[in-house]
Amino acid sequence: MLIQELNWFKMIEEFIAYTKLADTKVMDVFSSIDKNLPDAERLFSHILNAQHIWANRIVGLKPVFEVWQEHDKHNFQAISKNNFTLIESCLDNLSLETLVLYYDSRGNEHKNTIGTMFMQMLNHSTYHRGQIVSMLKAAGIEPPATDYILFKRNNLL
Repeated sequence: MLIQELNWFKMIEEFIAYTKLADTKVMDVFSSIDKNLPDAERLFSHILNAQHIWANRIVGLKPVFEVWQEHDKHNFQAISKNNFTLIESCLDNLSLETLVLYYDSRGNEHKNTIGTMFMQMLNHSTYHRGQIVSMLKAAGIEPPATDYILFKRNNLL
């Protein structure tokens, strides 16, 4: 593996670990509050669904979940665990430079490298977690600290 490929691999590996930790912090908030936050829960369901869909595209399987399918917040952890088992298996067993042919939710054909697909999935998760943090604040709930740099400073990554 070339130095550049190794650096790319390490960056993706770390960003997967970051996403897993940040998602867990958000799920912990959902588990610890008594009130339902339908919009935030719907958005977190969407994060989980997108992770599931991208990981299944990478391995050539048909996803089980729809893009906006809603899940009970009590099922978030199990879905996340299954997602990251597949995501980590992809990272361990497939080259980030492998081109994958897949179809988007509208049926359009695309071809991207596994590394690019991972970056889309991970960036998408970060984007929507930020929206959820805003929703938690608006509901008077202390949001979790999910900034990447905080995990680095605390040697969690």
